[in-house]
Amino acid sequence: MAKISILGTGGFGVSLAATCFRYGHEVTLWGLFQQEVDAIIRDGEHKKLLPGVPVNPGIRVTADISETAGADLVILAVPSFAVRETAARVRPFLSPETVVVNVAKGLEKGSCKLLSEVIEEEIPDRAAIILSGPSHAEEIARGVPTTIDAASKSRANAEYVQDVLSNDRLRIYVCDDIIGAQLGGALKNIIAVCAGMCDGMGLGDNAKAALMTRGLAEIARLGSAMGADPATFAGLTGIGDLIVTCTSLHSRNYRAGLYIGQGIPAQEAIRRVGMTVEGCIVAGTAWKLAQEKGVEMPIVEQLNLVLEEGKDVRTAVRDLMGRPSRHENEQIWLKELKERQSHQ
Repeated sequence: MAKISILGTGGFGVSLAATCFRYGHEVTLWGLFQQEVDAIIRDGEHKKLLPGVPVNPGIRVTADISETAGADLVILAVPSFAVRETAARVRPFLSPETVVVNVAKGLEKGSCKLLSEVIEEEIPDRAAIILSGPSHAEEIARGVPTTIDAASKSRANAEYVQDVLSNDRLRIYVCDDIIGAQLGGALKNIIAVCAGMCDGMGLGDNAKAALMTRGLAEIARLGSAMGADPATFAGLTGIGDLIVTCTSLHSRNYRAGLYIGQGIPAQEAIRRVGMTVEGCIVAGTAWKLAQEKGVEMPIVEQLNLVLEEGKDVRTAVRDLMGRPSRHENEQIWLKELKERQSHQ
């Protein structure tokens, strides 16, 4: 049994709290907002996000972050924009042995930093672990078999998380590519927004399959430029997470895209989803990184034009389909591109 503190009373935080407690751990669930904490305690569940999933009275639910002190494992389950603030907030209550895990999927806006880098800046002298992969909170909470990665620069820390959190419904693999694991988890949200747009426009299966495939190519392209192992994107944190997020109404990113594809303005679509839509948050950061690294990401570029400039989604599709012809194989295309450039 481990003493586990989970920071964040969103769907994923509550899901992890219920799961960890079910498998015998001592669990504290912290939330920033007292009103939300009180409602969970009163109702014995999170009625808005996870109705019907019991939050056992044995789980300590609190708005006092000092009650997370003494934890063996601290899990940050807050939106990406709140990771830095939450890491700084919890730092005084961590022991030197506490292992810090992050489940948010995104990049820090402005700095373009990976969330592991953000955490390690606020909580120095320890390697953060990233839990990522195809994992809807709604399904984890209900004990649906789920498989994810624990990625870290520290193999020992990743294996500790694997040992503590794995159970007969949650299988965890160790991953050494912390860059690729995070980029796959963050950028697939962008492609999921676009997948929802495809369905909202009624474009059919062919277009959606092409979008997902070429979207993964863009993710791997940027990942390679940032030092990730391209093979990572063929695994759970790459294609696995991409599939689940692009094909399910559980996905807030997909639902927001569905509304946009139906002709609803982007900001209204996000409002209708009613929760954080990470793909719309990270799209601008991904495009900024692509420009800095000299990487082509036409799908990401077009989504930014839709979100930031109000470009018509059907015009965006037309512009993607009308791009210059090229070879599909990335290495052959890059070789031919360099050859053409050298002759100019």
